[in-house]
Amino acid sequence: MTRASVPGLPSRVPIGGLLPALYADDDLAQRFTAGLDTVLAPVFSTLDNLPAYFDPALTPPDFLRWLSTWLGVDLDEEWPEELARTVVARAMELHRWRGTRRGLEERLRLCLGVEAQIIDGGGATWSSTPNAALPPAPTGELLVRAWPTGPRPVTAREVLDVVMSSCPVHLTCRVEILTGPPAEEGN
Repeated sequence: MTRASVPGLPSRVPIGGLLPALYADDDLAQRFTAGLDTVLAPVFSTLDNLPAYFDPALTPPDFLRWLSTWLGVDLDEEWPEELARTVVARAMELHRWRGTRRGLEERLRLCLGVEAQIIDGGGATWSSTPNAALPPAPTGELLVRAWPTGPRPVTAREVLDVVMSSCPVHLTCRVEILTGPPAEEGN
């Protein structure tokens, strides 16, 4: 159902009651304005509740997808509604950390329910010693070791999809799925 057709929705301000007294008993005028009330009631209802449309916790599910586009969030169609609402609600925080280790870890935790160890192949270095040896060239590879924290298993493809959506383009990505934290794996 859309907001444009809500059966039986009463108008907050019936137009028939606003007409001059001359038309109060006119059957045609009252029926005509009642038809307008039926058309305008969803518009008034939407406008009365407009702040709720911009709150990810309260907005209707079909508007949530549209709201996510305002914030630059790509929602996966397979995500449950609660996860989609949480991602939209935290969009600004996730954007703030996008492209960083912390942002990637948080995105993986939120979207897939996994913890991750991220080994970044890029970076910058400096030295306070004059004529120091140059650092080795960056590997250009991002290694993500992920392990599930809940009962749901996760695949390397799922992790790679999330990583690629927020990974800097100059890095290649490799994903390893572990059964537990790296310390337990002997790494």
